[in-house]
Amino acid sequence: MPNKNSFAPSDFTEETVVDETGTKVGTIRIRPSSVLWKPVNKRKFYSVSLKAFAAWITAEETAAKQKDS
Repeated sequence: MPNKNSFAPSDFTEETVVDETGTKVGTIRIRPSSVLWKPVNKRKFYSVSLKAFAAWITAEETAAKQKDS
């Protein structure tokens, strides 16, 4: 009998960010429409649209560098 169960796709990807000593710095959550950041010990996320994030990260003022994956 075939299995009819499956995993539902996730609405977001979430990662815990730690510093060089392994201490938690915060949480970053990526959604199809936005990027969210929550510093450690805070209850709410800061949110920015994906469009605004893309404009910010590619702006010359941020000095962001392109990296090979």
